Amino acid sequence: MATLKKKLQGLVAATLTPMTENGEINFSVIGQYVDYLVKEQGVKNVFVNGTTGEGLSLSISERRQVAEEWVTQGRNKLDQVVIHVGALSLKESQELARHAAEIGADGIAVIAPFFFKPWNKDVLVNFLREVAAAAPSLPFYYYHIPALTGVKIRAEEVLDGIQDKIPSFQGLKFSDTDLLDFGQCVDQNHQQQFALLFGVDELLSGLVMGATGAVGSTYNYLGKKTNQILEAFERKDFSSALNYQFCIQRFINFVVKLGFGVAQTKAIMTLVSGIPMGPPRLPLQKATREFTDHAAAKLKSLDFLSTADLKGRNLGACI
Repeated sequence: MATLKKKLQGLVAATLTPMTENGEINFSVIGQYVDYLVKEQGVKNVFVNGTTGEGLSLSISERRQVAEEWVTQGRNKLDQVVIHVGALSLKESQELARHAAEIGADGIAVIAPFFFKPWNKDVLVNFLREVAAAAPSLPFYYYHIPALTGVKIRAEEVLDGIQDKIPSFQGLKFSDTDLLDFGQCVDQNHQQQFALLFGVDELLSGLVMGATGAVGSTYNYLGKKTNQILEAFERKDFSSALNYQFCIQRFINFVVKLGFGVAQTKAIMTLVSGIPMGPPRLPLQKATREFTDHAAAKLKSLDFLSTADLKGRNLGACI
């Protein structure tokens, strides 16, 4: 059985993997990254080696090292470090799951395999069960992201009876915009006290549907702003929550129109935090200087970033 831990809730930052200009992982800044999330953004939970972290572009050895560094640097600072251990190979996924347990991670998550795809719920759950069984002491989360995996099995189906097959199952990272499916997950599973984490950064819709928390890339640098939505929602000040949401959406909508992905998230994080995230790994391409300049101007226009914040920073490091 999974070790009983505090329910994963609130904001969870989907962490980036810092890299040097020659494409090696820059482990030296992860300690600084942890401190920035906790002290500047008020975010104390992280989701490591996921989509934002380019986990599937890293070698198994690199993924192990990144996981170790986050667990080590986050000790006594972060509340929970959840490691994504999904892979195309069951054996590799099991290896990563065992390793996460050995280093003291707080949970593991797995996406559906996306080359040879499971064709129905039972096949998918059997795959997830085999991974979870490699680390039975860790809380297990299913990472539902059909737009990238191409696996269209509804999350509601996957969750139906899942704890009978996977005793360590404790929650769902729902990275999709099908609110009917997400709402059914909440409605059908609220008695099990699962962590139902909305994985799309437009957070308020997930909260209204009953999400217990959220996992997202923008929480790396807009965590403080997004926490204002949570706080307003908790005190039932829905008008303020909506205003905060719309303000954040203005930035997200702006950068989406420019072309927004992992590379651009790295550029923005470097810009806002001053911590060099470096380029993404191929086949992803660096964000352009034009993108960074436009994003900086938009952040400043929304009062998310002041001129003083940029003083002395090398914006060339953002791209």
